[in-house]
Amino acid sequence: MAVLIASDLAKDMAGNPLLRGVSFKLERRDRMTIAGRNGAGKTTLLRMLSGETSVDGGEVILQKGARIALHDQRPPRERDVTLRDYVTSGAKDLVAMEDDLRAMEEQMAAGSAEQSLYDRYARRQTEFESRGGYTWRDRSTAVLHNLGFADADFDRLLATFSGGQLTRASLARALASQPDLLLLDEPTNHLDITSLEWLEGELQQLDAAIVMVAHDRWFLEAVGTSVLEIEAGRSRFFPGTWAAWRKEQAAREIALGKAIEKQQAEIERMERFIERFRYKATKAKQAQSRVKKLDKIEKIERDPRDTREMALSFGKAERSGRIVFELERGRVEVPGRVLLHDADLWMERGEHVSLVGPNGTGKTTLVRALTGERPLDGGRLRTGHNVNIGYLSQHAEELGDVGTVLEACSRHTGLTPNKARALLGRFLFSGEEAEKPLAGLSGGERRRLSLAILVASGANVLVLDEPTNHLDIESREALEDALLAFEGALILVSHDRALLDAVGRRTIAIEGGRLRSYDGGWAEYVRVREERRAAGEDVDAAPPDDVKPLPPRERANGAAAPAKPKQDKPRAAGPSKNAMRREEQLQKAVEEAETALRTLEDELADPAAWATKYESAKSEARHTAAKREVEAAYAAWEEHAAKVEAASGA
Repeated sequence: MAVLIASDLAKDMAGNPLLRGVSFKLERRDRMTIAGRNGAGKTTLLRMLSGETSVDGGEVILQKGARIALHDQRPPRERDVTLRDYVTSGAKDLVAMEDDLRAMEEQMAAGSAEQSLYDRYARRQTEFESRGGYTWRDRSTAVLHNLGFADADFDRLLATFSGGQLTRASLARALASQPDLLLLDEPTNHLDITSLEWLEGELQQLDAAIVMVAHDRWFLEAVGTSVLEIEAGRSRFFPGTWAAWRKEQAAREIALGKAIEKQQAEIERMERFIERFRYKATKAKQAQSRVKKLDKIEKIERDPRDTREMALSFGKAERSGRIVFELERGRVEVPGRVLLHDADLWMERGEHVSLVGPNGTGKTTLVRALTGERPLDGGRLRTGHNVNIGYLSQHAEELGDVGTVLEACSRHTGLTPNKARALLGRFLFSGEEAEKPLAGLSGGERRRLSLAILVASGANVLVLDEPTNHLDIESREALEDALLAFEGALILVSHDRALLDAVGRRTIAIEGGRLRSYDGGWAEYVRVREERRAAGEDVDAAPPDDVKPLPPRERANGAAAPAKPKQDKPRAAGPSKNAMRREEQLQKAVEEAETALRTLEDELADPAAWATKYESAKSEARHTAAKREVEAAYAAWEEHAAKVEAASGA
């Protein structure tokens, strides 16, 4: 029997129709994603299914005795209970069974010999064991651990936790309740990648029907088995994965565009005929017939919200020196803890690098040191020539809360009000929206404003800390396209693995308090990481216990500033004009080789290039040759640089 049947559901908001004719059926282990733009009614539908919000039309039919758990974006109302009690309270029926069994055990221990008591006890115990029995509390503890909570957190009151921790506590409560129907609204918020990977595996093996709303594309593809698309209040059910639905949706969009154009052309032809002949006696009847026909045409239209898309693109990046960042033996501390020690990092012009690691390992602290927002606690950082850094912080703290959107944009960009309005319009702040006070902006609005300011900065090095926070899928995809086209260097910190995999060309992981570099994007990094784990390596190790924070007087004051060269001996004369000319030629050769490689990779993205064994072999050979050209160009450049350096030091 189906766990849930939704039949012709309808919902009005403030007297206006929000949802109409929503229907679907879910069996156990079905995992359905609700897709739609912000404001389409996704969260409202989840609350309708849970019974928290009334249904204005249609019917929700649940399997008899089905247990429902809802995790949404609202923080828990209870604040004077411990984390442990809050999470276990989600399984009230299990707690009630424990209480019943305990009461009957006390009666039996007191000497009661009633056969009916023993029979009730046996039935209750069998029911309890079928629901996980005496291990369900251990399972709740495991859920909390996997969502990033430590044992020391279990007896803390909810009032002592941050907003992100409370969101994770709500998710833990829903999972620990062992529901038959699990409703999840943005379950990936505030989770690091380790917890995300655990959650994906947990949902894949859960014996329940699941309905999800999420903006994490990697998560949706890994977990979902079907998609319910909500558009303009109507729903469309698609049996298949997220990626398969996106392809089908794109095909429909193309077909819809053609249908709209075709219908519009037909309407224009009819209108021209009517206008031309309606007053001519010989054509009046035909004209009136066309008028009636025109009135009956049901126009094909898009949802007006579909036209609101963020126009995000970065301008041409000014050329920087070859080296962007060079960190040697870097050290990063927070009070009482060493996050990074002896950390080395090398980054070149145009590189797109992903920085990954579990929450709390120092990603944000490191990027703040690289951008000069805070000093290093040790080591040396060199920043390259003509480097202009654009930094996007995790919570957009740099915006402040004073003034309006327009005032903040003008203040941070130096643009005139008219030019600032034009920029803001590209980021969905049009008309009166540009006059909104900063203090009243939602998380998504603050993020869009930060991106607008970043675009106007003209930076040739972008350092982005969780840039997709609060962005919907369409905005995430617009950001992805813009970063792929960005010609400058990029350091990306994100829990959006789809973005990491699309944009990152090299991955730097924080492991054991140090930095380790992996060639390739997210998928390649995961493959190598799993191979190392299989070989017995501890890739998740914390910094060694013998690494202690330095006394304040021993820290490197201002270490984030570019280091000055040692003056151990008199500085030799600079390179000759011929050497400088040769340097320029070799740099140009590297750029041309890299451009040729990128062009080829774009060409090889076409499936036709790999359609047959012959085409695959030819494509692979061309790609290998292009990569060798790049490596040879770099080798020649580095050999020349070594000769110049040796000559200068002679």
